[in-house]
Amino acid sequence: MPHTLVTQSDIDRFQDEGVVVIRGLWTDWVETIRAGIERNLREPGPYAAENLKPGEGGRFFDDYCNWERIPEFVDVIRKSPVAEVAADLMRSNSVQMFHDHVLIKEPGTSKPTPWHQDGPYYFVEGRQTISFWSPMDPVTDATLRCVAGSHRWTKPVLPTRWLAESSFYPDSDAYMPVPDPDAEGMVVREWALEPGDAVAFDYLTLHGARGNTTDRRRRAFSLRLLGDDARYVERPGRTSPPYPGHAMQPGQRLREDWFPMLLQR
Repeated sequence: MPHTLVTQSDIDRFQDEGVVVIRGLWTDWVETIRAGIERNLREPGPYAAENLKPGEGGRFFDDYCNWERIPEFVDVIRKSPVAEVAADLMRSNSVQMFHDHVLIKEPGTSKPTPWHQDGPYYFVEGRQTISFWSPMDPVTDATLRCVAGSHRWTKPVLPTRWLAESSFYPDSDAYMPVPDPDAEGMVVREWALEPGDAVAFDYLTLHGARGNTTDRRRRAFSLRLLGDDARYVERPGRTSPPYPGHAMQPGQRLREDWFPMLLQR
């Protein structure tokens, strides 16, 4: 039986559309995650970035791969039901950690998060992958947007650098151009969310987020997890996150001393 937070309809929708909303996933962990985000802001890691060009209003901060040094994130990852929910949605017997991600849009940050798939940036591939995106503030306008069914497209979307707007890898012919889902009439899923609600989506689900034109912050905590069939893959350039010196070979499961197993059924 799936976890009480998950229905069979949720599992079927995740498999079919590559995205589903899980209400209340981290409702009991909101204050813990908020404290972890504030710690991350005070003590940014080596991958911290500001994602606005000069003259663009507001602030769009993001940082990732910090969970091992932020005790609040460790507690959420290890003690919350997220691994069980991930296993159900992926239809996987195992759940392995990949990385955490904090994204903050301050009030008046009108710049949207560009449309992209996470998978082409990563050095891992598989049909059993999952990301959770959860706001720590009520969200009605600065929402995450996901294109239903895009995880099954035959060609991945070209990864680009958000500020430079240039190609991430040299061989752009291996990818499809970044589409405009609104102009092209694609089915876009988005939800108004309360703190602790989470959007779960596949690494190959095309997604973006609206700007934050409200008068309150939009703090979001994301968690990227892996299932049974996820394997290391080489990319034609530097991946994001880069994880230098990992010494893994194509086709291997990610090394568990760096990417610990969170659940094994």
